[in-house]
Amino acid sequence: MAQILAPSMQWQMKITNNSTNAKPITAKMWSSLLLNQKRGGNAKGSGNFRVYAIKSESSTINRLENLLNLDVTPYTDKIIAEYIWVGGSGIDLRSKSRTISKPVEHPSELPKWNYDGSSTGQAPGEDSEVILYPQAIFKDPFRGGNNILVLCDTYTPAGEPIPTNKRYRAAQIFSDPKVVTQIPWYGIEQEYTLLQTNVKWPLGWPVGGYPGPQGPYYCAAGADKSFGRDISDAHYKACLYAGINISGTNGEVMPGQWEYQVGPSVGIEAGDHIWCSRYLLERITEQAGVVLTLDPKPIEGDWNGAGCHTNYSTKSMREDGGFEVIKKAILNLSLRHKEHISAYGEGNERRLTGKHETADINTFSWGVANRGCSIRVGRDTEKQGKGYLEDRRPASNMDPYVVTAMLAETTLLWEPTLEAEALAAQKLSLKV
Repeated sequence: MAQILAPSMQWQMKITNNSTNAKPITAKMWSSLLLNQKRGGNAKGSGNFRVYAIKSESSTINRLENLLNLDVTPYTDKIIAEYIWVGGSGIDLRSKSRTISKPVEHPSELPKWNYDGSSTGQAPGEDSEVILYPQAIFKDPFRGGNNILVLCDTYTPAGEPIPTNKRYRAAQIFSDPKVVTQIPWYGIEQEYTLLQTNVKWPLGWPVGGYPGPQGPYYCAAGADKSFGRDISDAHYKACLYAGINISGTNGEVMPGQWEYQVGPSVGIEAGDHIWCSRYLLERITEQAGVVLTLDPKPIEGDWNGAGCHTNYSTKSMREDGGFEVIKKAILNLSLRHKEHISAYGEGNERRLTGKHETADINTFSWGVANRGCSIRVGRDTEKQGKGYLEDRRPASNMDPYVVTAMLAETTLLWEPTLEAEALAAQKLSLKV
């Protein structure tokens, strides 16, 4: 039971003995009591102010929360599985629930399911059924117990992947023997922006106005510099509970903007974990009454955009002599720059301007410790002669299946002509 401190006017608060419906006051009732008092309650002096904790919507909320937090494990073997999939825009997440007869440990134990694809922009109304194939399981931090989140990809009734199913192609690339033997690692830095619900303006910003210029907000603390930390922390813990390989979080350069990192993850797992982490973030912001956006440039002007920098390495890059392998990978990436940019997120041209720690969208570049390049190599990688590269081009709304698969395909499976390779090496001053 929360204790309530007396306001500065030092009103004497006491429960009357003649109220049969009186109950102890809780912290959740406090705001409504203050609101009612401000509207002209009966309290006019320190001796007359009395608190009546009567049955109201607060008790209804309490009963609802009791049911939401109810652990059904002692009473049934049945669990709730929340089937999650990517919708028709390629960035929206959809989900629905079903009861499973007993706890499961692997997606293969779960039934396929279906949904109305005409309502998500993924099928025509006259043939609207889309089939969900369970692919990855995570613990459900919202329902707890043995309940699970089930990440699915999408197929026609005939078993063909629908166009928005980017996981299918990624799984093919990651199952190629040349890719498997190289054990590709990914560390993905997901940036996002929190918006006020009614005005769609960044959290913490004055409505219709702007905060002070960028500088004091990155990794900052303080009520005038950090906005949305509770959401970031709640998401962090939810990811750890679910089994997502989250490795850190931080406040970003633009106020109201945050980042979390997932990885190192191997192959297809990187995309699975990012998509499920996005779902958790959507649910948490829903509960907080805040709008989540993955727009790569939510505020025009002298403000940082939002990216999804993707750190990448192969077994050969991580071993002695790996820096030469990294330079060969950069060479290949330069030759397929347009193909990668076209698949790296919607609206990315508004972000990749050559300003605010980005490279120009039309020009490929690389550098050591240079955050204004397309590809950045860390100082430690240069010093040790092995390590990883960072692709700084992907937008915050990129599809992680697409980006991770393209990096593996371009650097491990695709071979340029010798002439193209030589010209690119000369242009980029790469001695491979």
